[in-house]
Amino acid sequence: MLTASKKEFIEFMMSADVLRFGDFTTKSGRKTPYFVNTGNYKTGLQNSRLGEFYAALVKETVGGDFDAMFGPAYKGIPLATSVSGALARNYGIDKPFFFNRKEAKDHGEGGSIVGYKPQDGDRVIIIEDVITAGTAIRETMPVLKGCADVKVTDMFISVNRCEVGTTPGKTAVMEVGEEFGIKVHALVTVQDIREYLADKEEYAHLLPLMDAYMAQYCVF
Repeated sequence: MLTASKKEFIEFMMSADVLRFGDFTTKSGRKTPYFVNTGNYKTGLQNSRLGEFYAALVKETVGGDFDAMFGPAYKGIPLATSVSGALARNYGIDKPFFFNRKEAKDHGEGGSIVGYKPQDGDRVIIIEDVITAGTAIRETMPVLKGCADVKVTDMFISVNRCEVGTTPGKTAVMEVGEEFGIKVHALVTVQDIREYLADKEEYAHLLPLMDAYMAQYCVF
């Protein structure tokens, strides 16, 4: 159901040129009529507002029941930074955050982790942009497990594309849940985006493209 908050977030993404419509190819090589690029957030106000959207979802779902949040390089880095600030400001949930380097530092203290140093037993949540085929999370989990014996409980993303993963009949989000025991929370889904477009006459031409894409790749 397209709630007021979901509609607000969709329009926020569009205003920042983060949610775009056209002819795109995802990281998994699939053709898609829409694309989400959180790398297009580039102002202080956008970053602050984005953090507030995520923080509200974190508060609503897990509250403060976690020890730290992780932002996978590269797009997860500003996301985790912004969300941690919004959680502290808006809800008094002051939690540490950390992220990884793509290349391990070979001087100073070295290592590939920046920020909080995870401890055995920590409950960690992941702040990410989207899950398409689940490729990124499979790269992220070894990084986290290499830090300490942490438990990754939840993951927060902007958009659930609801795309089939490597197993027929199952989305990448379903696979992540089964493979790693992670519950994935999305601010909006592809169905929400499609419902939003259906309410706007100027986007009528996109509906057949969205429907064809969803019929080919999505599982609901």
